[in-house]
Amino acid sequence: MRMFHHSRILTLWSFVGVLVLISLFNVHSPSSIRAEETSVQDSLSVKVILQRKYLDGDISEEVSCESISSMQDLWRNYADWQLLDQNEERIVFQKQIDDISPLLKTNGYFGITGDGTLSIFNGRPKTNEVIQSFFQLDVEKLESRKHDELIEGIRIESKDQYLEVLKTYETYSKVEKK
Repeated sequence: MRMFHHSRILTLWSFVGVLVLISLFNVHSPSSIRAEETSVQDSLSVKVILQRKYLDGDISEEVSCESISSMQDLWRNYADWQLLDQNEERIVFQKQIDDISPLLKTNGYFGITGDGTLSIFNGRPKTNEVIQSFFQLDVEKLESRKHDELIEGIRIESKDQYLEVLKTYETYSKVEKK
């Protein structure tokens, strides 16, 4: 008799858990909320947003609608992603990518803005389409060859080159006096 009571309590809590899960995802159709017939095998539809954040700060986003049968399956599918946000309509995951973005690989150039700030441009610097700015350079310390390279634009082709250019030009950054 006592075992039967514990079994009924566990079944009741399992049922309550499924109902909470369904209400979290705002699935309120009569066919999905059947007290005795609701099971973990009923799938829920949820919008999943995957953000990839690259070294250069660019974030790409992939959006999909997924049917899941349990939250455990969802967490297992995205175990190597960080949960950023979750609400009734969507779940947002993010992953740090140890590389530069596809945009930089395709059309990124290091250059210098009019005020002497080391920046990345979408295309050659003369387009003035700044993607990201880093620090102001002491232009007077710059060798003329390096200055000319920045005016013309230094093509970004790899992560290693990206890091190398930043390191090289960091030595020419203006240091604010306190």
